[in-house]
Parts: sequence; C-alpha cells; structure tokens
Amino acid sequence: MMELRDVTKTYDQGRRTVQAVRGVSLRIVGGEFVSIMGPSGSGKSTVLHLLGALDTPSSGAALFDGRDLRAMSDRERSHLRRTRIGFIFQFFNLLPTLKGGENVALPLLLAGKSRGEARKLAEASLERVGLSDRIDHFPEEMSGGEMQRVAIARALVTNPEAVLCDEPTGNLDSVTSEEILTLLRGLPESGRCAVVMVTHDAYSASYADRIVHIRDGRIESEVRKHNIGARGQESGIKDQESRETVQDTGIAPSRAASVRPDA
Repeated sequence: MMELRDVTKTYDQGRRTVQAVRGVSLRIVGGEFVSIMGPSGSGKSTVLHLLGALDTPSSGAALFDGRDLRAMSDRERSHLRRTRIGFIFQFFNLLPTLKGGENVALPLLLAGKSRGEARKLAEASLERVGLSDRIDHFPEEMSGGEMQRVAIARALVTNPEAVLCDEPTGNLDSVTSEEILTLLRGLPESGRCAVVMVTHDAYSASYADRIVHIRDGRIESEVRKHNIGARGQESGIKDQESRETVQDTGIAPSRAASVRPDA
C-alpha cells in the first residue's frame, strides 16, 4: 500500500543542509498497525509526511498503491490525501468556528458532496467513535479526548485506505490516551486499512503490530509482535518487547507526557 525505497530528505536552513531522513526503506501493508518511534529530531514525523504525500523525498521513491508520489502533480497528491488517506494530529486541528459535525463533514464538502450527504456521513462517523451527541457542539465545549475523537471521525469519514497519526495522544491524560489507542487499535481491516502512528511513548507504541525505531534519520531496528488483542494486550512476549523498546530508545513509558513534534 505505502512504501519508501531508499528515501532521503534534506532541508536547507540558511547556510546549513539538514538531513532529516537518510536512506529509509519501509513498506506498510493493508490491515497493519505500525508505530514509528524515536527521540525528538530523529526524523520520524518526516517519514510520516513522506508516507502520506505531505512531502516528497529528495531522492529515492515514495509510493502509494504502486504510484510514485514525485511523479504526481500537486493536484493529484492533494486528491490522494483528501480521498484515500486520513490524518490525525496531536493538536486536533479542528476549526473553532465549526461545530463537531461540520468539522467532520468538511473533507466531504471539499470533495464535492452535498451538504445533506456530508452531514449524514459525518453523523455516522461520529457515531462510530461514540460521539453522536457532540455533532452540534463547538470544539471549545468539548474535552481534549472528545476533540481527538472528532478529529478521528473526520479522518475516517472518507473511508480511507490509510490513517496516519502524529502523536495522537500527546496532549491527553493517561485514561483518555488509552481510550484513543483502543479506538485506533480497532481500525485496521485485514487487507485494506492501515494505521501508522508516530509516538515517543513506548506504551502507546505497544498497541501496534510492528514497531519501527528511527534514530538520526535512519531505521535502527524493527520489532514485530503477534497475538494482539482488542486493547493492545498480549502475553509475556509483548511485555518483554516493550522493555526492549524502552532500552533501545531510552524513552520512559509515560502515557501522559507532553511532547513536541520533531523535524
């Protein structure tokens, strides 16, 4: 579904050239939940942006469903993002002047759906995340967890093939974080929908089928897990791998820590 082949990404900062990604190869298939971990500045968010057609590589190839993203026009990449990829961010990115249902319906309206059809689909998406009673509430009238659920409903309303999450629990308390992670854990569908989540947090990462560790713009290691249940729990294998993840990254498994995005 999504693939990076020996991808690099460089940025010019004044007289300096910053290498954010250095020769990364990564393949994401439908039905998979993948966590990307690494310290701040490791390049993990840049990798997510390359997978989601928010950016294009300096060299190498970024593919979506076999198509090279660099070969697409800006309009084609925009259409891809709008119709086939859902995005969930740490800071929700809800428009404060729109109600919950209007925020969820916005991608559909931009795609040319009628207001009636867009509202109907928005209602169904909000019901899917357990927030049908917030359709006529403004973001300021919601808790952080409710706003993130609205953001998830907006990401799902177009029935995307991939859902990309950048620190989706970074601004939430531990209880709400677990609710959001359980919701994300239930999204992948065998052979179709994939979820990719960038996180600093080892506990959050443990909900995934596969954990990719990135450091200094390179993939340092991967851990593939099995037999994950609905709440991301599994046998002692998971516990051992979570401890190994903490040792590999030096990140304590705090679920409530607030973090800042990396380059």
